[in-house]
Amino acid sequence: MIVGVGIDLAEVERYRFEPRKLEWFARKVYTEAEMAYALRKRNWPERLAGFFAAKEATRKAFGHAIPWRWIGVGHERSGKPTIELLGKAQPLLALRDVRTIHLTITHTAVTAAAVVILER
Repeated sequence: MIVGVGIDLAEVERYRFEPRKLEWFARKVYTEAEMAYALRKRNWPERLAGFFAAKEATRKAFGHAIPWRWIGVGHERSGKPTIELLGKAQPLLALRDVRTIHLTITHTAVTAAAVVILER
């Protein structure tokens, strides 16, 4: 049974930071693993926009704000993106009886989008 759905769009241009601002924004929003993954890619702003959209879609699926760094975006070996709730956000899974979080992310040079589905 679906217990939550969230979708978000992010404009890639907003994530083309100069190094100092990137460092500040990363500490506020992204996990170390997300930053390491994104910065290994040639078009890293697209990845950062996609991660941000995934985090915001997760917040929408749960129906309330969750601190940005308590939502981690990762990837399975196949490349499929995943969401992991970290820290004090982990109990939300049991509280909402969420057994699976489905995530899809897509991006172009201009826009990134993410959809999250919470399943019981």
